[in-house]
Formats: sequence, structure tokens, C-alpha cells
Amino acid sequence: MSGNNITRVASDDGSFATRSLHESSSRCDSGHGGATRLSVDLVTAARRHVSFLRSFATSPVLHHAPTVARAIRRYDQLWMPLIAELAQAAPPSAPPMLLPPPDVHWVWYCHCLDPAGSYREYCTLRFGALVDRPLIIDDENEEYAYNRCREVWAVRYPSEPFDLEVDSAEDGEASGKCEDHLSAVVARYRTLYSFFCDPFVSETVYLVAARRRYSSFLHLSRRSIEDGMLRMVVTSDIFLIWLTHQSYPRSYAKDIEDRGDPARVTVCFGDRATAEEAKETVRAWEEALDEPYERAGAVLDPAASPSRVYFNWETAEADVNRSYKGLQPRFLLEVRIFLKGKWEEREDKHLTKNFLRLRTIRCNREMKLNEPVHDLSSETWHKTWHLYCEFGTRGIVIEVRRRGSNCLINSKLITKLVFLWNDLLRATTLMLKKELEMQVRALASITPPVQAPYLLKCVPDRVTDDGGAMISDVVLRMNRYHPQQGRWLSRTVLDHAKRECFVIRIRVGRGIWRRGAESPVAVKWEDRIIEVREGPWLYVAGTVGVAPDKIAGTATPKKEDSQVKKMLWCLSTGDVLTIQWENGLDIQLENGSSGEQAKLLTGRKLQYQLKDVGSSNEEEEQYLTLVRFTSEHPDGKATALLNWKLLAVEFLPEEDAVLVLLVCVAVARTISEIRREDMSGLLARRRVREFAGGCRDWGSVLLPSSSTYSSVHLQPWYWNAHQVLASAETSDSGLPISKHLPADGKCSMYEQVILS
Repeated sequence: MSGNNITRVASDDGSFATRSLHESSSRCDSGHGGATRLSVDLVTAARRHVSFLRSFATSPVLHHAPTVARAIRRYDQLWMPLIAELAQAAPPSAPPMLLPPPDVHWVWYCHCLDPAGSYREYCTLRFGALVDRPLIIDDENEEYAYNRCREVWAVRYPSEPFDLEVDSAEDGEASGKCEDHLSAVVARYRTLYSFFCDPFVSETVYLVAARRRYSSFLHLSRRSIEDGMLRMVVTSDIFLIWLTHQSYPRSYAKDIEDRGDPARVTVCFGDRATAEEAKETVRAWEEALDEPYERAGAVLDPAASPSRVYFNWETAEADVNRSYKGLQPRFLLEVRIFLKGKWEEREDKHLTKNFLRLRTIRCNREMKLNEPVHDLSSETWHKTWHLYCEFGTRGIVIEVRRRGSNCLINSKLITKLVFLWNDLLRATTLMLKKELEMQVRALASITPPVQAPYLLKCVPDRVTDDGGAMISDVVLRMNRYHPQQGRWLSRTVLDHAKRECFVIRIRVGRGIWRRGAESPVAVKWEDRIIEVREGPWLYVAGTVGVAPDKIAGTATPKKEDSQVKKMLWCLSTGDVLTIQWENGLDIQLENGSSGEQAKLLTGRKLQYQLKDVGSSNEEEEQYLTLVRFTSEHPDGKATALLNWKLLAVEFLPEEDAVLVLLVCVAVARTISEIRREDMSGLLARRRVREFAGGCRDWGSVLLPSSSTYSSVHLQPWYWNAHQVLASAETSDSGLPISKHLPADGKCSMYEQVILS
């Protein structure tokens, strides 16, 4: 979902409709605690703020000490005198539309957030007035502001380059009291983006809800100042809006003039809050607003939040897979369920038998999370369940059930509550409260659904001929007994909801098949191509069908000199896959036209790395992490995870599905040849039975690792892929059972091609 001013609401069939957030945005100026009119559009500004932080995430301004020292000098000695002079000639409400060089801009931004309030004092003592930052909320005006500043800078400082070159940065530390203080301030905010990098943070509905909560926070902080409470602890969503507000010093000073600065009574970024301070903040919030302080996507300690395990990707700017009509995107959201109240006295005799059950409406009928009722009575909001769901689950159901008195009745439904994702998205706060019992209430909170990585797996299917039809008496009869030419091993590609989206075929033989006579022979190495066809099978009789016509991509093998342990695969995407195994397995991917390089690292790396779950070397070897190196990510960015043994892949929307599938199958083919063993079950030539759709859909529900529910099917697939991806028919190794039909021909030809 893109971060624009609309809410996307799904219909019952899963399609999205849109509605304007203008009404919600206008209402967000008045918070829970009363009217709070602010002089900055904090929703739009916060989205721009996150983009600003992202642009500096890998910048040397944050991580290269000499560069930081020089940036501080340029800020203090060059930029501030210049902008202060220009600001004096401009109206107070309209600061000059200029943005300094990026290194200076970062120091300026950090100085504005200084919790000690030193920026206001610095400006007043040195320039006699507070110098404001311009509010720029679109790319066009930002580009104008940088270009205009470049012209002014060149006139004012002809001997000082506008852009700071890292290699020419001066060695040594900053000197002087002011510069030493600024060094500490810049260092404090070096890791700030990591607190707001979840992909849902830039969504409008999330920011609208955060803006409303920030309004309540201002009222609560004012009361805290008046009552002398302990320091308050902010949640991540409130903190983002607060920092956005602070980053425009003049507007912030004006808006808090009659309220008192929340920084006086709030734990600042980089400081550690005590358990008592956190507890007191939660108590005060619930007492004032009768809702939980924490909610989905808004936690007291973002560094300890498990969300980065499940939202471990950046916001996708574009989905290159939209052209594949059979490939449906996934959308993921975080869900938190809270309960408050006590069960009625008349129910006491049944409390030991009563329990609560949480389940989803669609996609995962096997999931039933049970909690005993007698442990859930609470006078405060208690977080009962925390999970991550695909938007296709539609919503959750909370049931009050009573255990049966005999073995024939497992449990009896007493009452239930339904929370639909669409209803929650329509709520400006992304929260809804409902009555579960007379004195017990339930509250559901979600984050906006954001596009998640694609999940695809390849399952065995029947052998096909050169035209894509399955080798079968049915097809032979339809073709008036004209012989079927060629042999291709086939794999059906299923998505996260078990929908067919591609068919993969590997050419293994030529010749004909007809009843009672066949003469197939293995093809030459260079003819053993892999092709990906877009779309599902066209079934002509039961499970017998024809592959889709459209060929989306191919991989052609090119074997090097037999003395060199190296193999090349030329992909139709323009990439060349190089696999070497002289000193260990080394796999590289290079695009012939752009020259862009990528590397396939053995094992689960970067965001897929398992830190708390042990794994053997043998298990790691079956995974490959596709890492791309770009100017924005010079150290590499993981865009896909492949399990070549199970032929399963996960990839970001910016990565091409066909490319990933070709690489996965080509690697499986090559490793099988290297080891002279069918490592990936490629010799299986019979359709295997999958679990029914909606019963245990892959990745539809995920539980945090801290959850008491330990089912492997509710964890990320790559934590325990053999069990998560198992079909109804698998061997002990997790691979499909290798069986075939007589029409497929003898095994020797297939073994010769796969294991030669």
C-alpha cells in the first residue's frame, strides 16, 4: 500500500476499494483530550520525516567521524549565519525555501531535536531570534530548495564546495564547546531510523491515528507537569509525531507555548526509562482515555519489538511483478487483542470450564488459540493475543466456549465477537472496542496492511511433451492418437494461498510416445533448458491438463571446460548465473545489459538470519540469500531467500518472480549434478496431494517467537521449512515421494539427464 491520502478497504472477495481520508485528517486536529490545533500538518510532515531518515540510514554523515566533524563546522560557521541573515528579511511565518547540503541538513535536524533545548538558546544568543526550518512536503519543492540553496551558497562561499566529499573530510575531532555538544547530539540520533523502519509507518491511516494519540499525549504531559508525575515514556508512534513537530522549531515553540514543553517530563531518546516510569505512564493513559497505551505498531520499547522479525523489509516503491496476472500480492498486518473486566459472579461455577478461543475467519482453520477465562480477569487492559495476519484472513473471531461434559462434545460455543479488518481500517484510531460479556470488553488494534514478500513453492506434477500437454492417454485420444513429442519434467508453482501461478518445465528427452510404442532419448546438455510459463494449467480431464502458452522466461545451460568446475546458465532476463564449486560453492548473478551484480550467499543472511534458533550446517546449505548491491545499498540488500532443496522462495516485490524461480531451479539442477544425487526431488513425476486450501495456508498467520503457542506452522517458513511446506505426501526427508506413471517412460533417461 502506498503512503497517500486514501484508505484502502478490501471487499469480501479481497479486492481493494478506496475512500478519502480528508474527513479523518481534518478531525485529527482535535484529540481525545480536547481541541488541539497545531500549526503543522503533522501527518504529511511525518511521512516526509520518515523518508528523510531513510535517506540518511547509510550516509557517512552518521558513521564517518571526520565527516561528522566537518559537517558540524560547516553548519556552525557557514550555514547558520547565512540562513539567519536570510530569515531576518523573510516573514516570520515563512522561512526561506532553502535546504542546505545534506551533511549540514542532518546536523541542523539533530540540533533542532536536542532535548536540552539548546537550539532555541543557541539561536537566541547568537542571532537574536529562533531560526526555523522550512516545511517542504514534496519532491519537487525539495529539489527546488536544494538547487536554490546551491546558487546562494556558491555566491556566499565560492571557495567552499556545496557537496561534502567524504574522502576529503578533515581528520581530527570537532573543537570548541558548541561543536563538542553538537557531536554528542548527532551521535545520539545516529540510529533513529531503525525505530521507524517498519513498512506500515508511512501509511496515512497509521499517521492519522498517531497524530490523534500525540494530541492526547500533549494533554497528558501538561497534566504531568502540573501534578509533578514521574517522567513519561512515549510509544513509537507518538514519538515519531513528536519528533516531527520538534523538527520545526518555531511552530513547535508556538504550539506548546501555553501547554509546557513535554520534553521536561518525558524520557528522551537515548535515555533508559525505569519500569516504574513506564508503569505510571500506562496507568495515567488508561485512566484518562480508557484504552491501552500500547497498540499494534506502537510499543514502549521499539528496540525490543518483534515486528522487525515479521516486517523485515523496507517499503516497496514498485512491484515489478504486477504484469504477471496469476500472481496475487500478499498484504500483512499486525494484530493485538486486549481484554478488560471481570467475569460475572453467576458464572463462577463454570469459570474452570470456560475458555476463550481466537481464530481467523479465513485461510487458517487449523489455528485455534485457547486461553482459560479464570486467568484473564483484569481491571486494566491486558494484552491477551499478539499475532501477524495476512489481509486475506478477513478478520478474527473471539469465542467464549465451555468444555463438554463427555468425550463426544469437545466444547460448546457460548458467545462470540467478530473484528473485521475493514471495520478496523475505517476507525480513525485503527482500534475498536466491543463488549464480550456484561463486564468484560475486548479491544482489537491493527496496523495498516502493507505489501509483504511473495511466497512461492514448486510441487511435482506430470511429465509433459514439447507442446506442454501432460503425457496421457486422454491427451493422446484428444489428438486423434497423434504421438506426443518430447519429455519435460514439470513443476506447478503455488503461491501462499495454494493458487497455481506458474508452470516450470525442464527438458529431458526427445522422441515420441504412443500406446505400446515409445522411443525417447536424452537430449544434449545445451538443450536441457528450463522454462517458466505464466498462468495455471488448463485442465482437460480431471488432473490431466496442458501448460499455459505464455513462456515468461527460460534458462539455458552452458557447460564450461570439463576441467573447470564451473557452469553458466544464460537467463532470458539478460542475467548470467555463474556456479563454481572448486573451493566451495560460489554463485553469482550478473546482468549483461546493466552490469549490475548480485551475489547468492549460502545460508540465511541479513534479515533472514536466525539469531535465536539453532541450525546445522547441512540445513544452512539448502538456503541461498540473493543480495543486490546498489548505490543506495553499497553493503548489499537481501531481496530474496531461496531453498533450492525444497524449491521454495520468498522475494520482495521489487525482485522479479520469474528470475527467482529460474535461479532456484537452475541451482537445484546444478547441485544435483555436482553431487550425483537427486537433491531436490526433481525425479518425482507424479502430482502430490496438498493440504486443502484455507486449512493451513502458508504464512497466513504468524505468532511472535515469545508466544506460548509453539506450532511451527505459525512461525516464518524458513525457521522450519520442511514441516511448514510439507504436503500430504512427503518422504521422511520432506521431499515428494518419487513415483511415476508407465506412460512417463523408464527412469534411466531422467536419471541420465538430472544426474549426468
